[in-house]
Amino acid sequence: MSADAAPLGRFERYLSIWVLLAILAGLGLGLVAPDTVEVLAGLEYASVNLVVAVLIWAMIFPMMVGVDFGSIRDIGRKPKGLVITLVINWLVKPFSMAALAVLFFDYLYADLLPRDDAHEYIAGLILLGAAPCTAMVFVWSQMTHGDPAYTLVQVSVNDLVMIVAFAPIVALLLGVTDIVVPWETLLLSVVLYVVIPLVAGALTRGRVIASHGGDAAAVDAFTARLKPWSIIGLLATVVLLFAFQAETIIANPPLIALIAVPIIIQSYGIFAAAYAWALVWKVPHNIAAPCALIGTSNFFELAVAVAIGLFGLSSGAALATVVGVLVEVPVMLSLVAFANATRSKFEGNAR
Repeated sequence: MSADAAPLGRFERYLSIWVLLAILAGLGLGLVAPDTVEVLAGLEYASVNLVVAVLIWAMIFPMMVGVDFGSIRDIGRKPKGLVITLVINWLVKPFSMAALAVLFFDYLYADLLPRDDAHEYIAGLILLGAAPCTAMVFVWSQMTHGDPAYTLVQVSVNDLVMIVAFAPIVALLLGVTDIVVPWETLLLSVVLYVVIPLVAGALTRGRVIASHGGDAAAVDAFTARLKPWSIIGLLATVVLLFAFQAETIIANPPLIALIAVPIIIQSYGIFAAAYAWALVWKVPHNIAAPCALIGTSNFFELAVAVAIGLFGLSSGAALATVVGVLVEVPVMLSLVAFANATRSKFEGNAR
C-alpha cells in the first residue's frame, strides 16, 4: 500500500465527527433498546463478541489484501521497528501503566475512593497495560498508510510474546501467582483477527492480481474501493461498544472520568516515547507510525476477560478495563491525525 494512497475524502476528513455521532448513537441505543443490546452482547464465545469480530474483519480486510508476502522476507534487514515495538510493549508499557495506576488511585485519588475499590481499579489498569493490541492496530496502520507487511509481522511477534509473557508480568505486578489466563480468548482472538482475515486477504489479493493480468497495482485500486466500508465497520463497532456500556457510563460519569485520566496519560506518553524513538532512530514513517500505535492501543478483549475471571463481572477491575475500551477510539484517532500531520518529519529516513 503506497504512502500517498488516495484519502477517503469526506469519511476521513470528518472522522472525528462521525465517531462522536457513533458514541451518542451507541449511548442512545443502550438506553432505549437495552434488550436488543443484551442479545447482541450475548453473541460471544470465550469472551469474544462475534458481532464485533465481524465488524473488525470489515475494518482490517483491506489492509490484509495489501499484504505482500514477498516483502516479508526483507523485514529482517530492517529490524528497528520490531525492536521499538517489543521494548515499549513489554519492558515499558506494563510498568508505566502500573506506576500511573498506583500514583492516581493510591495517592491523588486517595480521598475520593474507598481503598478496596481503588486497588481493583489499579488491577484493571495493570491488565490493560500488559495486553498490547492485536486487531485494531491494522485499522490505525491503514489510516496512517503503514506498511501492511511490516505491521503484520509486528502484530504476530507481539502475539507470540503475549502467549508467554502476559501471565508472568500480570502476576508480578498484581503480586499474585495464580493468574488464570483465558487461553481460549487469547488464541481465538489471534485466529479471528489475524489468521482468518490474513488468509482471506491473501486469496483475494491473488485473485485480483490474476484477473488483471498479473498487475499488482490493481490491488491498490481494489482496496481503495473497500476503505469506506472499513470506516463504516469502525463506526459500527463504536456504536456497539458504547451501547454495551451505556448504563454504566450514564450511571457514574465522574468515576468513568477518574479512571480515564491515567489511561489517557499512559496512551499519549507511550505513543510519544515510541514515536520519538523511531524519529531519532530514522525509522521510515510507514513503519514508525504503526510501531507507536501498537503500544498505545490495548487488547481489550483479553484484559476484560481476565478482569472478569479474577475479580468478577461487577468488579472495579472489570470496570477499569471497560473504560479503557471507551477511551481508546477517540485517543487513537487523535494520534492517527497527529501521525499523519507529522509525516514530513520522517522524510529522508531509510526505507
